Amino acid sequence: MLDLIIKNCTLPDGRTNIDIGVAQGRITAVEPVLKAEAGQSIDAAGQLLTSPFVDAHFHMDSTLSFGLPRVNQSGTLLEGIALWGELKPLLTQEALVERALAYCDWAVARGLLAIRSHVDVCDPRLLATEALLHVREKVKPYLDLQLVAFPQDGVLRAPGALENLKRALDMGVDVVGGIPHFERTMQDGAESVRILCELAAERGLRVDMHCDESDDPLSRHIETLAYHTQRLGLHGRVTGSHLTSMHSMDNYYVSKLIPLIREAGVAAIANPLINITLQGRHDTYPKRRGMTRVPELLAAGVPVAFGHDCVMDPWYSLGSGDMLEVAHMGLHVAQMTGQDAMRACFEAVTTTPAKILGLDDTGIAVGKRADLVLLQARDPVEALRLRATRLMVLRAGQVIATTPPATATLNLPGRPGQVSFQTPAR
Repeated sequence: MLDLIIKNCTLPDGRTNIDIGVAQGRITAVEPVLKAEAGQSIDAAGQLLTSPFVDAHFHMDSTLSFGLPRVNQSGTLLEGIALWGELKPLLTQEALVERALAYCDWAVARGLLAIRSHVDVCDPRLLATEALLHVREKVKPYLDLQLVAFPQDGVLRAPGALENLKRALDMGVDVVGGIPHFERTMQDGAESVRILCELAAERGLRVDMHCDESDDPLSRHIETLAYHTQRLGLHGRVTGSHLTSMHSMDNYYVSKLIPLIREAGVAAIANPLINITLQGRHDTYPKRRGMTRVPELLAAGVPVAFGHDCVMDPWYSLGSGDMLEVAHMGLHVAQMTGQDAMRACFEAVTTTPAKILGLDDTGIAVGKRADLVLLQARDPVEALRLRATRLMVLRAGQVIATTPPATATLNLPGRPGQVSFQTPAR
């Protein structure tokens, strides 16, 4: 006997009228009209059932700190960095934990069950590291939190940053981070990539670097990252985040660069909400879009995910943990409005980031953990259009969050009643 059957689902790959069987927290069947008994049955009523949302790039140590110690008046990247520098000495472990747990609650309600968070290790106290390691254990029953040791002020530029980073890894942080474009020189940036990739290879860890988060077309540390990935045999374990300088590079150079990224097995993470907001600030018009070349990377076979990056912090005063909002912005900025392209944007916040993070237990297939999200939509494109309501969120087959369907009650002359914003049945 099964613990749960979810009946009459539509799946992201287009299959309809599918039943999902769950036993002991795992998917045991994915088939039409499943003939089995179960302790609980849920009727999906033809709505879209998807694997959970995954945020491949976030900063949980700064989330929900908007207004502390002051507001970023210009809204720029550099003022945000300066503001974070002002805030760091004032941080307490208790406040960091409280804000992070509050954000994790938001995430679960939005069907976001896995997050890769960069944590600043330039503070020798490693307060944020200790806080997020505590949070990681606290939320483990319902959310996968992967931590990146991130030298925000530069691993070579900031005194003691490399040792702090190693200490953070010794404490249990999962991934080696970096920020080569923020080092003092291009040479230092390249050297930081070498040092950090060798450290990851030595420890058997993944790498995720803030790379070329700049409008400068000569910021080309992604090339160095691809080179060291290839040299050290780190294929499939390395990610370049942001990569915004690619939006300013000439096409000839990019025609060489993208194949290097693909050959090295390096993944890319764009952060549409933040890239489009922070980049291009020195432009008048025409104004550059700011986001990396998502369609071109995807066409070359490079895995591309979207990240939220920031929510209510020194860099971004908006956000709610909604990965459909992130993907919705991404498809507009990248002009990915073809049907297949929009589905790729949906995958960029679900299955693709799960693979980048190494979450092999995620997906709608027999044997996988039953982490599932029921959306008020009939397909991925409609989910993006509506930023669809998360009707139900399940972790290991247990319902952990529910939201009522989004409807409006009208009182119009001759047309009273309720209205849904889903596409009318054809």
